Amino acid sequence: MYDLTGFQRDLLYTIAGQDNPHGLALKEKLEQYYEGEIHHGRLYPNLDTIVDKGLVEKGEADRRTNVYTLTARGRREIKARRKWEDQYGGELLSE
Repeated sequence: MYDLTGFQRDLLYTIAGQDNPHGLALKEKLEQYYEGEIHHGRLYPNLDTIVDKGLVEKGEADRRTNVYTLTARGRREIKARRKWEDQYGGELLSE
């Protein structure tokens, strides 16, 4: 996960927190977090990147709508990242 941008990591976490989300649902959640508009030209190329890296699988809900799910590798990467974060920031959460 070290080679992902912050936005790509946020996408990965957002996908993990939803049940087979589609692109527009991800866009809405990220717009809430970033407090601004996320353009399609930013969202979909970054989704394609994390799909290409094998962290997320893209499926079809219907002809026009894709859904995204974490792969086993994506789950492992998130767990490893959380463990790494806890090493350095865990004390902040326990205060």
